[in-house]
Amino acid sequence: MKEIHYLDAIRTTTEHLAHGGVFLNIGGEKPNTMTIGWASVGWLWNKPVFMVLVRPQRHSYDMLLRAGEFTVSVPTANPLRKELAFAGTASGRDCDKFSGHGLTALPAQVVNAPIVGECGLHFECRTLLTQDMTPDRMAAEILDGSYSARDFHTLFFGEILRCYTTDED
Repeated sequence: MKEIHYLDAIRTTTEHLAHGGVFLNIGGEKPNTMTIGWASVGWLWNKPVFMVLVRPQRHSYDMLLRAGEFTVSVPTANPLRKELAFAGTASGRDCDKFSGHGLTALPAQVVNAPIVGECGLHFECRTLLTQDMTPDRMAAEILDGSYSARDFHTLFFGEILRCYTTDED
């Protein structure tokens, strides 16, 4: 494990978000993971922040609200396409997405959410703010193109507490 500055991880993270996704992980009695492709890393409130989008209909949504913290794991050495596809289509309500599906839940360093052991880049975050999206100030192209069913996301702004790689040097 090697701690790195979150700015040094943005390019890799953004490339994976745009081309297959990354794993959003939540702890609790039954840890869960899901695939996300929409997120942002930046600087807000004088803190490094990882913003993730989750729809209220998702099993992970209520878990995120209760937990108040999460991790993001980014595939590096292995693209994990099959695992990302599974984690993005199966529901944690119906199955354990870790057990028997090629993913290992390992303990994080400072939050009570797992990291994905098969990934090489990890962010550990504490939720600072949740904000529901509403259509009243959304550009029509976004509203019609991404929310035709009006199933808006909630934004979870997480302070990045740790960023590190578990890839071998």
